[in-house]
Amino acid sequence: MKKMTKVALALCATMGLGGCDLYVPDLNNPGVESIRDNPTRSSVMSASTGLLIGYRAGMSSQNGYVAQLGTLGREGYILDIADPRYVSEMLSGERLDPGSPAFGGNFWTGPYLNIRNAHTVLDATEIVTGVTDAEKEAIRGFAKTLMALDFLTIINTRDEAGAPIDVNRKLGAELAPIVSKAEVFAHITKLLDEAKVHLQAGGDKFPFKLSAGFVDFDEPATFLKFNRAIRARVAVYTENWPDAQNALDESFLDETGEFDTGVYHVFSGSSGDTGNGLNSANIYANPILLTDALEPLVDSEQKVLDARVADKVTKVEAGKEGNWQGITSDVKFTRYLNNSDPLPIIRNEELILLRAEAHMKQGEDAKAMQLLNFLRTESGEVPAIPEVLTGKPLEDQLLRQRRFSLLFEAGHRWIDMRRYGRLEELRREDPTGVEFKVHHHFPIPVTETDARE
Repeated sequence: MKKMTKVALALCATMGLGGCDLYVPDLNNPGVESIRDNPTRSSVMSASTGLLIGYRAGMSSQNGYVAQLGTLGREGYILDIADPRYVSEMLSGERLDPGSPAFGGNFWTGPYLNIRNAHTVLDATEIVTGVTDAEKEAIRGFAKTLMALDFLTIINTRDEAGAPIDVNRKLGAELAPIVSKAEVFAHITKLLDEAKVHLQAGGDKFPFKLSAGFVDFDEPATFLKFNRAIRARVAVYTENWPDAQNALDESFLDETGEFDTGVYHVFSGSSGDTGNGLNSANIYANPILLTDALEPLVDSEQKVLDARVADKVTKVEAGKEGNWQGITSDVKFTRYLNNSDPLPIIRNEELILLRAEAHMKQGEDAKAMQLLNFLRTESGEVPAIPEVLTGKPLEDQLLRQRRFSLLFEAGHRWIDMRRYGRLEELRREDPTGVEFKVHHHFPIPVTETDARE
């Protein structure tokens, strides 16, 4: 952690987003105290913008959140002959290595560092001058929403292992206890709901710049719709269906609207910024997608490939197949062709799926089927299912639509199969003749457990 603190709030100065001029060289030294004790308007605004950079970090690299969770969820493979751990550990290993900072540890240290930065912003906001009360409320609502997102990254990767939440402590103080998954989700819910109140009092605009990925969501009132969208995701993950429905009502959900409307991480190849690394030559799609996504045409023996998969993967040219440690793939992802392609944080298509799941869990099967058929026909371009499914067939259909709609966006497949208790079914998606282990969650890093001894 001490080495990582140099990243901290300096990220906004070194990696772009515009208007960032804050540099804090080491959070273990008095530099951070000057922000907390003698903050200026410009330093607080720069630090607020820097939280977006902190949240984006580790999402799109080859060993990042999307690629590694996508590997565990059998969406794709990382076939890097320079690093066999992408197969030997993540797929065939008996367990994930708790001592590996690049294989799961980065989904712990990075988010906690950004959470600490958010606390710094909140502390500074209490005493900074030259900032209106409405602007302070906007900053609080923004910072708490980003904190909730970072905690969500942590618990999505740790699940039943739990995580600390009482982390706004002075360096050197007693470590915060590791609490249960339920307590972490309760904390995330609390942060999002507190942020809602702040944003409602946050005036007409933010006093700092948001990235281009927040177009149409860059004012407190519209950012609140993004906050509610994340709140709906959390409510579904915690099986609080009334809360999910209420949050969806307050979000940007449009049940017949554009699927790609939403909020995104943005990247560029410009000097000082970072690119989207999901276009890595080592990342391949799971070939089984081209089989599983076939749908029979009505009254015909022919089948059609679901358009969502057809749009997101393609066969590679002969001689460019991936072949490493028993895995062969001739299919690549096409969603991220350039290092400037955006990465979704949450889109309207996911919100439609969340609404369908809430309907299903509340016994409103016909309403759930209506939304799932809408996604099948409009997004997947495959025939609607004429009957109203119930029970496990409806659950199967929900998971199928989530698999194809949210393919290789944020580890949804792995998370979904885990929360439905169906992780072992991922084994059938392993290469022919190979049976890899299905990992349930990342371990808490050994540096963390050792520190507690």
